[in-house]
Amino acid sequence: QVQLAESGGGSVQSGGSLRLSCAASGYTPRTHCLAWFRSAPGKERGGGAAIDRHGKISYADSVKGRFTISLISLDNAQNTFTMEMNSLKSEDTAMYFCAARAGGVCYSDPGQYESWGQGTQVTVSS
Repeated sequence: QVQLAESGGGSVQSGGSLRLSCAASGYTPRTHCLAWFRSAPGKERGGGAAIDRHGKISYADSVKGRFTISLISLDNAQNTFTMEMNSLKSEDTAMYFCAARAGGVCYSDPGQYESWGQGTQVTVSS
């Protein structure tokens, strides 16, 4: 079973940067998609970025060019999935979640993911 734990959220001023990390255990990169989603009050949970089992990375238009994800695999049991967020805007304020989907294909629909972390809050003030 995949277990996910996010860290690195916080408060930052507009234009600033934050780095989120997701400790992923029980996860095999060759068989899972890992993704970052975010949920803001009054808005549906939306996608940020994802990496599929082939290592292909995709970004939502809203974060493209500002956010960068990477996956560090020390072994097949413990991996660190990070998202570097630059040029942050007030509209990036949200709870950010790490999610995993078995099968390795990534989808933008959060309902396709069966494993979730507890989330980490990011607040951007203007």
